[in-house]
Amino acid sequence: MTAYRRFRDRRRFGPVQVGTYYDGRGREKHTAACTAPGCGFSADYTDRSAAELAAQTHRCKA
Repeated sequence: MTAYRRFRDRRRFGPVQVGTYYDGRGREKHTAACTAPGCGFSADYTDRSAAELAAQTHRCKA
């Protein structure tokens, strides 16, 4: 069975998007992902402020 993430409360910080979702166990998680071509940065956090901080301080190498 494939689990699909339904993101809500999305916000963009430059090329990085931060979104909130519920994992397979019903816990709230936050993801920061860079949308720049060739970058590949993404990370999951349990705290929204940590995801936003990662988005604001991310520097693309692509």
